[in-house]
Amino acid sequence: MYKVFFNRKFVLLTTKIVDHDDETPFFYIKYSNQKQIISALKSKKTKGIYLYHAKEDKLWKKLLKIFSLVEAAGGLVEQQSGKFLFIYRNDKWDLPKGRVEKKEILIDGAVREVMEETGVKDLIVKKNLNHTFHLFSRNGKYKLKKTYWYLMTTSYDGILEPQLDEGIAKAEWKTKEEIPDLMENAYHNIKMLLEEVELI
Repeated sequence: MYKVFFNRKFVLLTTKIVDHDDETPFFYIKYSNQKQIISALKSKKTKGIYLYHAKEDKLWKKLLKIFSLVEAAGGLVEQQSGKFLFIYRNDKWDLPKGRVEKKEILIDGAVREVMEETGVKDLIVKKNLNHTFHLFSRNGKYKLKKTYWYLMTTSYDGILEPQLDEGIAKAEWKTKEEIPDLMENAYHNIKMLLEEVELI
């Protein structure tokens, strides 16, 4: 079962018929469209929705017909001091990431985006982390963003420069102890990523 996020709500992709109710409606994706799905997610009654198809490959195929895919990459950066790099964008704490350019290798895109959005240098990629999915709106159409994440380290202790023209108000190093408080005002896919590396 895959989880996609829409703001603070979830979209669960499932190949099984699961228990559902008014708060978590169930859609057979074969007979669904973007308008229906977004309308259900925007409803004040719902916490999230289920999208179902018996076959996983057909579930994904149909999902990508409804929401075109945008690929992004980013990083969770640990400084040698043990602090972690966060950005504050759109009134939420987040991790640096951005759209991968055409023909760009994912890992290169991740490093480039982290550097551009925060001003950090001397990045070393340590390993792949799980990727995350979320729905977002661009020019009135909703798209599915798949973000590839990497754990990175750096010895850089210079000035951080948030990319203001990308709506980033702050780029800051945070201690492990500070992270749970930040997650009170962060997207669920970021929380999921930090749970994976046992930071929350």
